[in-house]
Amino acid sequence: MNNTVNALERRHFLKLLGASALAGAGISGKSAFAGTQPHVVVIGGGVGGATFAKYLKLADKGIKVTIVEKERQYLRPYGSSEVITGHLTMQDITISYDALQKNYGIEFVFDTVTGIDFEGKVVKTAGGVNLSYDRLVVSPGISFNYAAIEGHSEEVANTVMPHAWIPGKQTELLAKQLKELPKGGTVLLSVPQNPYRCPPGPYERAGLIAQYLKEHNPTAKVIILDAKDGFTTDLTMLQAWNRLYGFNIPEGFKGYSVEGLKAAGFTEDEAKRQLAAWKPIKHDKPGMIEWVMGSQGGRVIKVDPSTKTVYTESGEYKGDMINIIPPLKAGKLALDTGLADSTGWCPVDRKAFESTLHKGVHVLGDSSIADVMPKSGYSANSQAKVCALQVKALLAGQEPAEPVWQNTCYALAGNQTYGQFVADVFRIKDGKIARMANPRYLPLDATPVQNSLAALYTHAWMKTFTDDCFA
Repeated sequence: MNNTVNALERRHFLKLLGASALAGAGISGKSAFAGTQPHVVVIGGGVGGATFAKYLKLADKGIKVTIVEKERQYLRPYGSSEVITGHLTMQDITISYDALQKNYGIEFVFDTVTGIDFEGKVVKTAGGVNLSYDRLVVSPGISFNYAAIEGHSEEVANTVMPHAWIPGKQTELLAKQLKELPKGGTVLLSVPQNPYRCPPGPYERAGLIAQYLKEHNPTAKVIILDAKDGFTTDLTMLQAWNRLYGFNIPEGFKGYSVEGLKAAGFTEDEAKRQLAAWKPIKHDKPGMIEWVMGSQGGRVIKVDPSTKTVYTESGEYKGDMINIIPPLKAGKLALDTGLADSTGWCPVDRKAFESTLHKGVHVLGDSSIADVMPKSGYSANSQAKVCALQVKALLAGQEPAEPVWQNTCYALAGNQTYGQFVADVFRIKDGKIARMANPRYLPLDATPVQNSLAALYTHAWMKTFTDDCFA
């Protein structure tokens, strides 16, 4: 239990640390600006943009903050896979912006951004609004590189092979396809190469679908076609599948070794102890989940929507329900306005997440190049809180502080009482964001009570996290 307790204590300490930092930076509401009121414009009302706006107003009520967002409600991606299996509804993941407007005095312009005049410091919208800013924060999310997969397109995703990596109509389509899956049918789920939003997300989705099939269609199966040989939470996720769904650990998976566990943050002695404490079950027949790793030819290279066929480097697969997650890139706004470089992502100075291509502009969340820090809601929230303090300092002519960030990715194994997580702390080292050395996962000999608690934490986190960003 020590690893779990230590992880929880560390997160509790970091919350207190964050609160203290905000108090020191002016959370009392007293403004540092006696003259002209500075104006910060935020493009994007997702986790990154909403959290930044809220925490900047908490740090200094005298700063005017305007969010430009095209949608009047936010559909949260985290937890949205549970809509597919019927544990949640679309209404459950729909969030209002009312609290941000009423409680913090954040102004909203519900419109589409059509351009940014970086020299003149003006944001332009489709409705003809021109917003002048002193600092601009952009949290544009993600877009999809359909061209990386032959035969794929946005139209195919909207009608036959949805990704549902941004919740909405495609989420509802996947839910419908799952309910209509023929008895003994096949679900194909593809996972792109890093980086992509929510590293454990595709595997959590696979587990949730497997649990649904176990209860409603027990002869059906899920095949994961992966561009990689490992993923965040793979140690505990594969262990759970081995126990719950008859999953056999692939021989090529190197995570269950002393070196693999050491890479996950455990000492050599602890790694040896865990490997001795847990041995994978060898199942006589294929289980409900099959994982085709990148080294086994799992990367998807082509799709044929007319025959529901997916082609990988190792061969072709036919599916009754096909969930293709294409390679990702920065959000369309970032690409259109020149905030992204040739990698398809936005380069930033790590200290304040200020764009290295356009000064005075900060890029938060999934679109930013944040080194080892994952593209997750928790990361965007942590980046936004730090950035709020850095922007306040910069507006006052002060140097930004040395930042510390954190991330925790929670995930269900499929079964609603079997959870896991990975917890990390990050600092700048040699000009890049580096992960601090700590045990990151539940141990392999975690008890059923610990796994059940992790599932409880997963659902509790979704509520408290949403409140932290939007309430």
